[in-house]
Amino acid sequence: MLIKTRFAPSPSGELHFGNIRTALYSWLYAKQNNGVFILRIEDTDTSRSCKKFSKNIIDTLKWLKLNWNEGPYFQSKKIHRYQEIINFMLSQDLAYKCYCGNDQLNYVKKIQSLRGIKTKYNGACRNLKKNLHTLQKYVVRFKNPLSGEVTFHDMIRGKIVVKNIELDDLIIQRENGIPTYNFCVVIDDMDSEITHVIRGEDHINNTPRQINILNALGAKIPNYAHLSMILNSNKKNLSKRNNLLSVLKYKKLGYLPEAILNYIVRLGWSRGNKEIFSLKEMIDLFNFKSMTKSSSVFDGKKLLWINKYYINSLKKSKITNLIIKIFKKKNIDFTQGPRLSDVISVFSSRVSTILDLFHEVSFFYKDIFIEYDKKYLNNYFNLQSLKILRQSYKEFLGLSNWNMQEIFQIIKKLSIRFNVLIKDIIYPMRVALVGKSNSIGINKVMFFLGKEKSLSRLKNFLNIYNEFFL
Repeated sequence: MLIKTRFAPSPSGELHFGNIRTALYSWLYAKQNNGVFILRIEDTDTSRSCKKFSKNIIDTLKWLKLNWNEGPYFQSKKIHRYQEIINFMLSQDLAYKCYCGNDQLNYVKKIQSLRGIKTKYNGACRNLKKNLHTLQKYVVRFKNPLSGEVTFHDMIRGKIVVKNIELDDLIIQRENGIPTYNFCVVIDDMDSEITHVIRGEDHINNTPRQINILNALGAKIPNYAHLSMILNSNKKNLSKRNNLLSVLKYKKLGYLPEAILNYIVRLGWSRGNKEIFSLKEMIDLFNFKSMTKSSSVFDGKKLLWINKYYINSLKKSKITNLIIKIFKKKNIDFTQGPRLSDVISVFSSRVSTILDLFHEVSFFYKDIFIEYDKKYLNNYFNLQSLKILRQSYKEFLGLSNWNMQEIFQIIKKLSIRFNVLIKDIIYPMRVALVGKSNSIGINKVMFFLGKEKSLSRLKNFLNIYNEFFL
């Protein structure tokens, strides 16, 4: 049997980590079994679907390299196919037209609620003669079996049984003639011969209804796996309408696709205490037996830790190329300064994201600073520190052998001469050279900057702030 899985998001918001986990698990299962992974975009709900979100879906999957074998298919292109099957079902008494208005439906539900019974459609139009109400607006409902039960084996949760009496007659076509989500999903899975449906547990209630429609059409029933939910830090379900956890947002923040996939794969699946998985290991080791039934909570700190790991584990050439892209985007000439790969090697262990790494190394290639943060001026500068800075400029101006050791020797001599701790020299000097107090060793900073740029920045700072504390 050819394994076929699908990822079928609706373009009503940006993809979040829950969506991508579904895509990843479906992709892994197909890859593991030399199967087919299909991308389908469920855009029949015209009031909520948006082209920019369709683009977000495609761009996100491409960035993560979750490449599909077929698609993307758009449900909006298949309306005629859905309506054709609905007409067939009407002719075979598998479905019927329902003329009940909202007021009538709400009244029935209110009575049911008062009686303490489950609220559902009462089948008022189920057995109407076909020649009645021909001019009225109607929806089309599926004739769900009135007896028996639906039984299916969930690959994560085991045997699930639902009595048909608990299910109502599902609307499969709206008043405007557009088929509903639950119906389109069934037809698409049937047409594509999907063998395994992997999706969130919030779809469990839809599964018995969809199985009944497949049975009515004589189609094969796929295997189902319903994933536990991913909760945000407030223990609420992730939502596409809240893009705080939009995956592409993390791309902009400097997260690596390898880190995103590594983090997501373990939100519901594990392999002992193993934390880091290559893509090949994910494909080889993934299985549904190790899936958890309980919800997972999104942990930003853990994701950051994994991202830091990959920054220091991937080839430096890849990390360097990512930094170069940011330089080019910001129109900063990275060729006028130390070799970028050398600087990155020094700073990469200090950061957790690509964006942080860019901010750490970019000051080596920027022009002199125009404005300094006042908190640094207040914390690190006074009359004496400015006096030391002026003297250091003179000492470094006369330094012919520009290397880390000689630079540090001058700083040590200054600390002895002015009877201050070395840190009292280093911090003000860092602010003058880098614009902040936290960075690598000051001798490394000055070495990478080079003599000319180091002296230029010191002079610039002194020219601007020489009178600041007078």
